[in-house]
Amino acid sequence: MYTYENVEKDQEGYLKNSKDWNINLAKEIAQKENIKLSSDHWLVIMFVRKFYFQFNMTPSMRMLLKSIKEKIGISKSNSIYLFTLFPKGPARQASKIAGIPKPVKCL
Repeated sequence: MYTYENVEKDQEGYLKNSKDWNINLAKEIAQKENIKLSSDHWLVIMFVRKFYFQFNMTPSMRMLLKSIKEKIGISKSNSIYLFTLFPKGPARQASKIAGIPKPVKCL
């Protein structure tokens, strides 16, 4: 089983191979990002993973907000709420924890 220490990552800590990802690895990455995962975190994490494998691209913040509304409801699909979950940037941090590449339009 892969751990964060023995899995191949880029300079910013994103997994080089998304197939190496597992739930325990996600928990390790979240801990390194100072995030205590809740069920709402997991909804976003699993959503971005599914999006990535379906469309072969990491969702940008705009795509994430638009697409996730159907999954978690309008009250939680706004940037303010998502920033409470992922303070360094919802698209960026959720993607990192989900084991997928950094969004292209992410600073």
